[in-house]
Amino acid sequence: MEICNACRYCEGYCAVFPAMELRRAFSDQDLNYLANLCHNCRGCYYACQYAPPHEFGINLPKVFAELRVQTYAQYAWPAPLARAFERNGVLVSLIAAFGVAAVLILTMLLQSSGVLYSAHVGPGAFYTVIPYPVMLVLSAITFVFALLAFAMGFRNFWRDTGGGPVDGRAIGRALHDVFTLRNLGGGGHGCNDLDESFSGARRWLHHAMFYGFLLCFAATCTASLYQDFLGMRPPYGWFSLPVVLGTAGGIGLLVGTVGLFGMKLIGDPAPTARRLLGMDVALLMLLAATSLTGLLLLALRATAAMGVLLAVHFGFVLALFLVLPYSKFVHGVYRSAALLRYAVEMTPSRASSSSSAAS
Repeated sequence: MEICNACRYCEGYCAVFPAMELRRAFSDQDLNYLANLCHNCRGCYYACQYAPPHEFGINLPKVFAELRVQTYAQYAWPAPLARAFERNGVLVSLIAAFGVAAVLILTMLLQSSGVLYSAHVGPGAFYTVIPYPVMLVLSAITFVFALLAFAMGFRNFWRDTGGGPVDGRAIGRALHDVFTLRNLGGGGHGCNDLDESFSGARRWLHHAMFYGFLLCFAATCTASLYQDFLGMRPPYGWFSLPVVLGTAGGIGLLVGTVGLFGMKLIGDPAPTARRLLGMDVALLMLLAATSLTGLLLLALRATAAMGVLLAVHFGFVLALFLVLPYSKFVHGVYRSAALLRYAVEMTPSRASSSSSAAS
């Protein structure tokens, strides 16, 4: 970072370099912040005159990727579960398999085989297979746990990287950067996804995955509103709001995850930390499996395959929320916190005072 601060050739590429320029020395906390502010667009690697084979061997995307994983463990809550980031790909795969198997076994214990392998239609058909109280309690436990773990991780990151008050202007700027993924645009031409050529594919695939996930969550919330407040029990019609949101979200999530997985396989390995590929792939495949089983459940809900598909999909959903705080998904939390820190630093009063202090 000291070499980059002296060079400054890449200062227009992303938020990392303007944030770097506010510093003359780099503490561990500064490096944690900058690593999570990096969106891995890789533009700096291909533009750098000190990148390999230069003797300096500057490779910020690779080093930042490795450092980010260390921060995931450092800020994880509860702390004993930080070891879940070790061999994360294997862990996520095992929990996903266990979640599906557990729900299938539990369903077979609670219900007769005739219920699991028969067609069910009409209001409350899903609950004939998995009783609503069971579905509600298990979903609530895993969701609340994931939400609490995310919140505590955000708090730990924020405190360690400086803490301090936040105003509405900074929050608005950070939210804009989060929801537009502006920093995945590199210097304005896109990312160097595969080689030195620029492309916007990775940004759009991230959009598909991100907004697909949000639409699926919105579909679940809307379905809860329909059932608990309007007294309308699922399954719902094809053009009902929960189904429309869920279908759009599932397709977006599936397209995004499969597309990003393909890009990881054919991308230039030089600016990437290949040993972390298992963590990336495991989460992408779990998200893809969750969306695919949800779409299949929607398409075949009136057939005898509904019972098994419901159990498998519910198992993937439970596994997903259990592992989210200890998977690559957590990068969204810390990256959002880093963008908020950046927005605070870049407000005119803060930026001028920081520059004066550095001088």
